[in-house]
Amino acid sequence: MELLAARHGARLRKGKERARVGEATIDTRRVALAIPITYVNESGQAVRPLVRRFGVSPDQLVVVHDELDLPVGEMKLKAGGGLAGHNGLRSIVAHLHTQDFLRVRLGVGKPPSKERGADHVLNRLGKRERAELDVVVEQAAEAVETIIRDGMPTAMNRFH
Repeated sequence: MELLAARHGARLRKGKERARVGEATIDTRRVALAIPITYVNESGQAVRPLVRRFGVSPDQLVVVHDELDLPVGEMKLKAGGGLAGHNGLRSIVAHLHTQDFLRVRLGVGKPPSKERGADHVLNRLGKRERAELDVVVEQAAEAVETIIRDGMPTAMNRFH
């Protein structure tokens, strides 16, 4: 979101919704950009009031998140679906009472050992992984812009 904010001149400021929030115009559409400042497993506490504030329906909500089931640096787009054990998604679903939102899934790979997923995600990255994630973050920003401009089916065709 920080990259999207920078690309479109939005300033992310701490809001009452437990998130850093900014508004931008992407291809003539006014959009809200937000980064929850809650723990990941409490993301829904920020998402629900933001959805209400901006009058966004779940099918207009785009959640960008890490994904253990994808290799480092890979990105997949998805509309609705399961949680794949992601506690942040579980929180959003619990607060919105639906799984029908759009997702941009960024691969962080599976833990190399029996390490827990949360520990794996929070570990410091090596130079190679950092470089791969920097590239996929750029792609994710482009994917979100495409979703906003052309819709999810077009974005899925372009990025898959």
